[in-house]
Amino acid sequence: MSKKVAIYWPGEYVSAPNELARPQVEESTRQMEKALRHLGLDPYRVEGFIDRPHKGIEKLGHIDDPMIGIYCHWVWGSHIVDGVAGKDSPLLLASNFNRQWPGLVGMLNSCACFDAVNRPYSRIWTEAPDWSENDLFMSRLEEWTTTGRIRYPENDLGFSAAISPEAHATAMEVAREIRRRRIMIMMLGDTSQGMINGYFGTRLLTRYGFTENKIDQAWVLEWGQKIAEERIDQALQFVQDKGITFHWQEEALDCSDFTKEQSREQLRDYLAVLDMINEFKADCLGWQFQLGLLGLRPASDLAEGLFNSTCRPEGNGDTIVCATEADQGNVIPAELLKRLLKQKDLNPSVFMHDTRWAGEHEGRTVWMLCNSGNSGAYAYNKDPDSLEGVHSYRQVRRKFGLGGGTFAGLGIPGEITWARTFLRNDELWMDIGRGEIVDLPEDKRNEWWNGATPQWPLLPAYLGVERDTIMAHYMSNHIALCYGDVFEEMVALAQEMGFKVRIFGQKANG
Repeated sequence: MSKKVAIYWPGEYVSAPNELARPQVEESTRQMEKALRHLGLDPYRVEGFIDRPHKGIEKLGHIDDPMIGIYCHWVWGSHIVDGVAGKDSPLLLASNFNRQWPGLVGMLNSCACFDAVNRPYSRIWTEAPDWSENDLFMSRLEEWTTTGRIRYPENDLGFSAAISPEAHATAMEVAREIRRRRIMIMMLGDTSQGMINGYFGTRLLTRYGFTENKIDQAWVLEWGQKIAEERIDQALQFVQDKGITFHWQEEALDCSDFTKEQSREQLRDYLAVLDMINEFKADCLGWQFQLGLLGLRPASDLAEGLFNSTCRPEGNGDTIVCATEADQGNVIPAELLKRLLKQKDLNPSVFMHDTRWAGEHEGRTVWMLCNSGNSGAYAYNKDPDSLEGVHSYRQVRRKFGLGGGTFAGLGIPGEITWARTFLRNDELWMDIGRGEIVDLPEDKRNEWWNGATPQWPLLPAYLGVERDTIMAHYMSNHIALCYGDVFEEMVALAQEMGFKVRIFGQKANG
């Protein structure tokens, strides 16, 4: 491999997060440069954050040397993909492992983006304060510098599972239902924030029992104008009566400019989108919001959380699966999980989260799952007729200038089934696993939560495997999960619908 190695900085489209992360990125870059020099290589920097797709093309497209991206915050995969697609030179995605600056989130998303366009890459991560002094990190980096790839054990991955006759029968009934009426995803806009890995399109969806109806997000504004004020009044009264706590104009958690009117406008958007769903008879929903509505409407999180709750204004006792950021890689498994839950007479709530960070608890890896809008109320109260436990705080201001509230709470312990869809070699794959939401001690829970984003939910989750299996092999920063064990049913249904199946966890292999 060439002795020269280019180091680039992937970035957000919005400048503020890049600047906030700059000290972390600078320090991680110095650590990587020191480690590379220790191995006899000559690193050089590509100047500035790559925060637009054209910058990826212009800054990276002409480089034939090996490249390393430094991931210390959320970044857009699309900013880099176009600059490296079509090449097979060594590419390494390097992440810190930090709760406050979760580079692993951007790295996992970017890995899946590169996979979607068949661009070879490797990944590496560390939480060591001095990267060069960490033997495991250095051995992995040396493998990359000598072979151009880093290979990780696959002991905790499988491709089949024992399925009981009962689970198979349940899955086949759901499959027959899908074949009688294909599942329609209503797509409000396109995938958000450069998530190339989260969009598959009709050409692929129709192979697997799904399709999409794409609607311009401008319709949220147009349809919202038609919503009667009385409906908004009734919706607000409903969610307050059912238990949501709105932290309007509270100083705590920076809510001083969070107002009742912002929540009313969020409910206006909820009702407008509900009307669209009824108009087009959609089964489920992907909602881009960012960035198309970011400067026009308060955050979509309250509405998204309500759609994923059985208890919601003008509801029918059922959820409408809503994937934040219009991520089809989440809406597909979530809708399948929901249908299996209903077939087994279980609560149909499915939740979609970020794999934000992981720590150790009682000898196991516990992930902080937190996404500000996609966890329905059932996760916080296990009561299908209540919104108790839901807290709405002002959405973080570093990006959400118009405010609006989150849909936050603490996940109740219990067994879970989780899944994720991703694209590889022009085929859709389904990752599936078992796990549980765990009960962290209050001091540890508060330390983790306050060290990340306390305005967002927290579901502390063991995913059935240890940290490095997720970091080495998982194909997204997003995950779909539900309470209850429908693992066997999900494996059988995914296989029946044509997905390639990958199972996380030795226990899962039967």
